[in-house]
Amino acid sequence: MAAAIPEVDYELDKNCIGDEEKTLSSSEPGGTVHDPEKQIQSNAIGADCTTTDSNPQLLVTFDGPDDPADPFNWPLPRKWGIALLSSLGGLVTLMSGTMMAPALSEIGSDLDIGDATTQMTLSIFVLSFAFGPMVLAPLAEIYGRRRVWIISSLWYIVWNTVCGFSRSNGLMIAGRFFAGLGASVEFAVARPILADCWRPSERGQAFALNSFIPLLGPAIGPILGGVITQNVGWHWLFWTVSLFDLCVIILGLVVLHESYRPIILSRKAARLRKSTNLPYYTDFANIAPSTKLYAALTRPVRLLWTQPALQLVSLFLAYNFGILYITLSTFATLFTTQYQQSASTSGLHYIALVVGYTIAAQVGGRLTDKLWAHLSRKADGATAPEYRVPLMVPGAVLIPIGLFWYGWAGETRTAWIVTDIGAAIFGCGIILGTQAMQVYVLDAYADYTASASAASQLLRSIFGFAFPIFAPQMYQTLGYGWGNSLLAFTFVAIGVPAPLLLWKYGARLRAMGKPQW
Repeated sequence: MAAAIPEVDYELDKNCIGDEEKTLSSSEPGGTVHDPEKQIQSNAIGADCTTTDSNPQLLVTFDGPDDPADPFNWPLPRKWGIALLSSLGGLVTLMSGTMMAPALSEIGSDLDIGDATTQMTLSIFVLSFAFGPMVLAPLAEIYGRRRVWIISSLWYIVWNTVCGFSRSNGLMIAGRFFAGLGASVEFAVARPILADCWRPSERGQAFALNSFIPLLGPAIGPILGGVITQNVGWHWLFWTVSLFDLCVIILGLVVLHESYRPIILSRKAARLRKSTNLPYYTDFANIAPSTKLYAALTRPVRLLWTQPALQLVSLFLAYNFGILYITLSTFATLFTTQYQQSASTSGLHYIALVVGYTIAAQVGGRLTDKLWAHLSRKADGATAPEYRVPLMVPGAVLIPIGLFWYGWAGETRTAWIVTDIGAAIFGCGIILGTQAMQVYVLDAYADYTASASAASQLLRSIFGFAFPIFAPQMYQTLGYGWGNSLLAFTFVAIGVPAPLLLWKYGARLRAMGKPQW
């Protein structure tokens, strides 16, 4: 697949960007390609293409390519600190989604609700991920990443703590939904923050860290949930995670600096106006606040509706996330029913998924940057989002292999280690595929990374909510072997064509998308 550079004919808005194009030189028919790094720089000083009669000498920009105020030029310790902070926030989010699993029977008994309703208290948290980023991501493009992250994290703590005091099903479901809205800020701003700080050629390892640590949450959550529920009761599930997230917020107040370039330059212009009484301005400040708010809040939906490339990636991500949550919600049950293990012992098998995540994060992060550099050299320095596509291929291969492996191993009651190896292969594929797709979205839609990221999350979160609902009935009818085979065959039909289509037609699909404002 990597033998030929895909044809790229992405059309940039000539009114917004002057010389932000490069001609692709290769043996294949060429065109113009999108340079994400340059577009980010351009967007920082010209997010709005409106013209102004103001003195151009008063236009506020960064002080050259080496300006330390530019997040690309921040010190490495600061950038890695932000990467770790965003990863810890993601860990809290995904851990909160699964920590209730071992306590569902106790919660159902205490609240006097049935099994189906009790399951809803678990899955409603994931459903909120579909809607939170659609609002939080646009707000982050108006008010800044840092402010939205802090307020949303505090919102999560309040409602997650309320869940611990719940004495009724209604309050528990409402608390879980509102807590999920706050927790979804990680899906809205975490990767855009990293895209603000790291150049495209450097993003591999930072994005690998941001993929790896959060996905420890679904594995750690059930383990901690079982221990806490058994020793101090299910109420402390919520209070413990709230206390941990409070520590993360305190760390964020120190470590997290505003990284969104329009906000940085707007504040710089305001300081200059105050100190000089001269009308310093930025290009993107010429929009009425109400217009800016409307444009931002509708942008994720407009992107998803008008961008074919984003639609394809969103569908692929959605199925990935759906089968991941099927695995997370049923993996422990496999060992209690097929291997007659205790609930606490069955939770330890989630470590197999962690092993797969770890291998993929370590290998995938390095390969991402190396592939980007290699394909860029072959194209005489030109770049394109499609350079992220090759790493989708190993994921598309490993995911169905892992599903077949652990499903049939569990069905036939093969030694538990064999089942765990299959789960590790599956986890490795999930990380490789998801990481590559998310970086592709950020590179392809560099103007509005937060909104594009939120748009790609919508279907993913709905699938993550819906798939576990039918999983028990599927396994009861088909068994683990044929149940996982059904998931694997469906994935082959969706997952194998997706990277091939993006590699060959990705640039055309992006060019077909209508420009958004």
